[in-house]
Amino acid sequence: MSLSPPTRQTINGAKFRIGIVAACFNEALVGALLERVEATLAAAGVKDKNLTCLRVPGSHEVPWAADRLAGSGRFDCVVALGVLIGGDTNHHEMVGQSVSHALQRVALATGVPVINGVLVTDTLAQARARCTGRINRGAEFAHAALEMAALQRQTSSHS
Repeated sequence: MSLSPPTRQTINGAKFRIGIVAACFNEALVGALLERVEATLAAAGVKDKNLTCLRVPGSHEVPWAADRLAGSGRFDCVVALGVLIGGDTNHHEMVGQSVSHALQRVALATGVPVINGVLVTDTLAQARARCTGRINRGAEFAHAALEMAALQRQTSSHS
């Protein structure tokens, strides 16, 4: 992921309904991402009553829950959160690729934008920098959700 995000639009999220799916594996890191996502959405005006968060065991379960939220017809956008950290094998890369493809399929099949906030890092230090440190991926995922929710409303009769 680049360290040069796009210029942020100012979007009033007061009418948006956002679904969030967050993995419990690497709980402290995912929890920090979730807090940053929710804080950014709240700052943009998204009402607490319009946020739904489902927790799932791990990142591999995130697409299933994202599909349930997106398929319900109740959300303008779904944000998927998880953290995969490298170890002695490339398992984190295989899971990350599988999750990424599945989330894209959910978005295309349901017509609801899905923000892929499942981080795949080689080290714990990289994960910390992106979840709790200077690289605020949570805010970036939230801003992407706001932009896609606005686009969703602009391009459909969904309200």
